[in-house]
Amino acid sequence: MSLAGIRPSARPLGALCLVLVLTAAGLVDTLPDAAREGDAGEVRALLQNGADVNAAHADGMTALHWAAEAGHAEIAQILLSAGADAESVTRLGDYTPLHLAARNGHADVVKALLASGADANAATTAGGATALHFAASAGSVSSVESLLEAGASPNVRESSWGQTPLIFAAARGRTAAVEALLESGADPSLTSRVLDLPERYAEDDAAEERRDEVLAEFRAEAGPDARDWRPTPSQVQAAVVAARAPVASPEEMAAAERALEARLELEAAEEAANPQQAPPTQVEPQSFVQVVGTLGGMSALLHAVRDGHGAAAVALLDAGAGIDQASAGDGTTAVTSAVINGHFDLALELLDRGADPNRVNAGGIGPLFAALNTHWAPKARYPQQQAYRQQQATYLEVAEALLAAGADPNQRLAKHVWFMEYTFSQLNINMTGATPFWRAAHALDVEAMELLVAHGADPNIPTIKVPSRRRSSGGGDLSGLPAVAAGGPGVFPIHAASGHAYGSGYAGNSHRHVPDAWMPAMRYLVEEHGADVNTRDAAGYTPVHNAAARGDTEMIQYLVARGGDVLVVSRVGQTTADMANGPVQRIQPFPEAIALLVGLGAKNNFNCLSCQ
Repeated sequence: MSLAGIRPSARPLGALCLVLVLTAAGLVDTLPDAAREGDAGEVRALLQNGADVNAAHADGMTALHWAAEAGHAEIAQILLSAGADAESVTRLGDYTPLHLAARNGHADVVKALLASGADANAATTAGGATALHFAASAGSVSSVESLLEAGASPNVRESSWGQTPLIFAAARGRTAAVEALLESGADPSLTSRVLDLPERYAEDDAAEERRDEVLAEFRAEAGPDARDWRPTPSQVQAAVVAARAPVASPEEMAAAERALEARLELEAAEEAANPQQAPPTQVEPQSFVQVVGTLGGMSALLHAVRDGHGAAAVALLDAGAGIDQASAGDGTTAVTSAVINGHFDLALELLDRGADPNRVNAGGIGPLFAALNTHWAPKARYPQQQAYRQQQATYLEVAEALLAAGADPNQRLAKHVWFMEYTFSQLNINMTGATPFWRAAHALDVEAMELLVAHGADPNIPTIKVPSRRRSSGGGDLSGLPAVAAGGPGVFPIHAASGHAYGSGYAGNSHRHVPDAWMPAMRYLVEEHGADVNTRDAAGYTPVHNAAARGDTEMIQYLVARGGDVLVVSRVGQTTADMANGPVQRIQPFPEAIALLVGLGAKNNFNCLSCQ
């Protein structure tokens, strides 16, 4: 009895029990089992006794599939000689034996299957990969060569991301396979597909709306029993079909995009309305979708560099891959990608080979800014890369090499660094307009600041105020300052070095910086570069506000001695004493700082959110 026609249970344990029961009863075809176990003698005996050479398990795995999966070349040859179908496919994904042999790097089985007429260009329906993709990923040069000789296309693309076998090999660091593919005509300039996130989210929202409309119609048809109504399987299928249907017109697509924007606005307004989560102080965050924009469009070189596969990267460059070919998704070049991902040694090699140190991506990130940001990446809920800890070169050596190669120390970010904290912000800052010097100031990294200034960095360039997505809280501007329009100055380096956003976020949980360097960084900015201790950021805060938010009485006294004004208030009316008095929930007041500031004349409005 074959299980090929039995549908697998929705509960895997139940399916397993069924198989065990049937096996105990002697009702399961044993040829696939014998092949899976690598028992060539049993395979021969079963075939001689009339076993169906193409019998399959419930998932469609035949004896030939199992032989290919495990690399049992002798058994594969026995089965093929007995008439096994080399084109049989699994129930899920349509994997042929050739796919499985190639995926596991079993070159002798690959050759046997090809010799029996297996289609070298057959693609799975689970991503559209071919055997050449799998062989390239496995790094089996012999399999790659056999497939190419059998007519496999070296530039075939899989359907999920449009990646070629060369990209598969490069992403896994399979240098020998990379070289074999390049010798056979693989094009290193081909890139993966570009994903437009705003467009994708709009499409998803439109699909969800179409699905809900269909289900709503079915619910309405249910009449008075609608309260307990549940869709039938056929109704669910109808809703799925409706959701998968393409948007009918550009007008509908535009409407979906407007709906997405409205949803994002609503989410931002809800955040602003909840002071426990996001007090309306300094930060006006952009949507993750908007900040990221587009993804993908990566060449084989970019894939190799991203994962630190230096030998594969060199092989691609030696074959003519463009060292400055940027990703089609966001414009990131190989040297910037290497630095972002902490592969400092590889970045220096790319620089030695002529990589442009001034190419920036769509967000304005170049390798110089990335060197600082990578080393001082904040703690995040998702693990940050740690490859930089295993490099010979340090971030300062990379920065110095980039500056010596002509990197512009005053490049400014075009938008916030989306991967700085991923989707969960603790710092509550927006880096739009930040320079490498600003990033060094935020890390309290005096050595980096000195290096940048020695190469022409301007120590007074602020971030840029971005358009607000939040609705006004209705309290008005209490600072007495002129308004700062979007595009105007946001936050200056002196604010970064005093504790920018410590009073509006949870920076203490994630901010990484040079230990015990608050005062050295502040003294450097004030005494070496004349930074104004009363500089106001776009939200009206001064360095005294920021120092108070950290309870730093030493810095408060230093700033006051330098002329710092403790009486100023922010645009939302917070005094310097208010900033020391728990302006964010779960941040406790700093009594010594409050007493110091009140003694200097600051008003305490007793707005402690942690005290309620």
